[in-house]
Amino acid sequence: MITRQLISPKSIVVIGGSDDIHKPGGTILQNLIDNKFEGQVLVVNPKATGNIHGLPTYHAVEEIPEIDLAILAIPAKLCVDVVDTLCYKKNCGAIIIISAGFGEDGPEGVKIEKKIVEITDSVGASLIGPNCVGVITPSYTGVFTKPIPKLSHDGVDFISGSGATIVFILEIAMQLGLRFASVFSIGNCAQIGVEDMLEYLDLTYEHGKSSPVKMLYIESINNPQKLLKHAASLVSKGARIAAIKSGYSEAGSRAASSHTGALASPDKAVTALFRKAGIVRCYSRTELVTTAAVMMFPKPSGKKMGIVTHAGGPAVMLTDVLSSNKIQIPHIEGEKAKELLSQLYLGSSVGNPIDFLATGTAGQLEKIIDACENDFDVDCISVIFGNPGLGNITDVTDSILKKQKTCKKPIFPILTSIVNAHDEIVHFQSEGGISFPEEVMFGSVFAKIMNTPAPITQTNLPPVDINIIRKVIDSCDNGYLAPNDVQMLLDAAGINRSKEVIARTEEEAIIGAREIGWPIVMKVVGPVHKSDVGGVVLNINDENTLSAEFARMMKIKDTTGILLQPMLSGQQIFVGAKREGKFGHMVMCGLGGIYIEVLKDISYSISPISQIEADEMIKHLRSYKLIQGARGQEGINEVVFNEIIRRVSALCMAAPEIFEMDINPLLGNMKGLTAVDAQIRIEKDVK
Repeated sequence: MITRQLISPKSIVVIGGSDDIHKPGGTILQNLIDNKFEGQVLVVNPKATGNIHGLPTYHAVEEIPEIDLAILAIPAKLCVDVVDTLCYKKNCGAIIIISAGFGEDGPEGVKIEKKIVEITDSVGASLIGPNCVGVITPSYTGVFTKPIPKLSHDGVDFISGSGATIVFILEIAMQLGLRFASVFSIGNCAQIGVEDMLEYLDLTYEHGKSSPVKMLYIESINNPQKLLKHAASLVSKGARIAAIKSGYSEAGSRAASSHTGALASPDKAVTALFRKAGIVRCYSRTELVTTAAVMMFPKPSGKKMGIVTHAGGPAVMLTDVLSSNKIQIPHIEGEKAKELLSQLYLGSSVGNPIDFLATGTAGQLEKIIDACENDFDVDCISVIFGNPGLGNITDVTDSILKKQKTCKKPIFPILTSIVNAHDEIVHFQSEGGISFPEEVMFGSVFAKIMNTPAPITQTNLPPVDINIIRKVIDSCDNGYLAPNDVQMLLDAAGINRSKEVIARTEEEAIIGAREIGWPIVMKVVGPVHKSDVGGVVLNINDENTLSAEFARMMKIKDTTGILLQPMLSGQQIFVGAKREGKFGHMVMCGLGGIYIEVLKDISYSISPISQIEADEMIKHLRSYKLIQGARGQEGINEVVFNEIIRRVSALCMAAPEIFEMDINPLLGNMKGLTAVDAQIRIEKDVK
């Protein structure tokens, strides 16, 4: 719960505040004073001999008047009694606990943390932390760390699960000129987590007034569906989100026995969730900050970039990274190009990149930007400019600032001389400019942002027979379902399958083969990986061969019967699903048969899956050209493939007990797809 007192308090007490600015309580007070908090600041310190920092100082929390916000920098063991007094006697609506020694420190710390949450919840107060560095909002700077970034209502909202990481990220961000609207260090997330802060930012978002960019550093996702809901909502409203999810681990995941289960992972679930929400996932502090910085610029209307430079090498490297990531660098030619070239120094080129040489002037740069804005077919402009040490380039940075205010196409400054042009870059950023020191990081981030799809907010799954699905699932025990039950679920989900007969005697096998028709396929029932134990025989054409193979296969360990199917042909693909804890089901697809193990070429998404998502899953496969049909080989009906992916998603939504499932292979051609083999494992006790 996010209260008014947490965001814009009228009074703050620092419990454990001191004159020593080398201690958290002392630095918090100093930051509140230096950044001109307009309300009342009080201090509680039992050892104080006078007013600390000239502020009203008390020896015990019982002595203070009613207060909006309390920041605690005291030992964990003292916090419960202090929070009790604040909440029940001082009408305190928000508490930030800086101190460590809580849930991260063992069973006793967990008990203390839980008690504090019970107290704050009972009165509807906000609790940030414990074990955090604090909070910065437009109203106050309640952190014990430095540096303090430049604050602006239209800066970045930053939420982090790690306190120390906040400091390191802010340091990088400030080098780019990034401003911040708020910073929330949520620590142990005892009451308020990333999802809750994102919900608040979503519910209070006003496009054009609220912070346009949200930056997240996440160590744990406790409520994936809540994160998805509010991230997608924010992006749909016009905000943009960049996030790191660190600390993923396979530990705690149940062992997977199917191909799909083995290929799934918690980290893939995070990637799928972010993609579904429209979040740009980052993997380093520099990438995160650069992504947020690019997002602070207006989004280009398309993927055509004009590169303006006075140094050839960086322009080539930027061209390489952009063009290899589906960003176009259109060639510029024609009368307008010749006219521009005539206004530049001899030796310049305008083909794109537009190189106006190391001796190029600010006036020439303005003419180039005007041409890109009005005459050339580009959607945005990057300007690479450094200083070889020949003079001051303030006129260039001023020209960029001026053009950014008047051009409709966004202009991205890549100011490379962080030493030779240090003062000019500082001046540029003091005037509100954001700049990038390195072209390849900028280019890779720009491409990632432009290639991130819009969030999926609506999903219309195909209809399935929920009554039959529930009847099968409710009647089964944990483990792999019997073939008959698998067949019933596939039929109920509307997934076409091959005709099957299960034989437990040689006589049943012969009768079944006659019913299906030659040639047939024989597969053992029981062993999970049939081909590994010699449990699959293809192209059986007569009863003698059938009898011999039946006798052999029934001797294979764990075999309880033989499955007979018609011998079909076509490309082999697969569709499967794996439940990933709180994320729900991941549905996957790719080439089937042995290729799933050899190539591991899969696409995946979080259920429920829309038609657009299923289409993206298919087209993002490296083997997509084989699915389309290559070198005379017939392709696969993508419409049916898409539908089966969504039907598997619908089946999982109707039966959350499905732990993992494989339909492998699906044999397909342009006429349709047929499920040849499938296995489904259910676990009703996994939460």
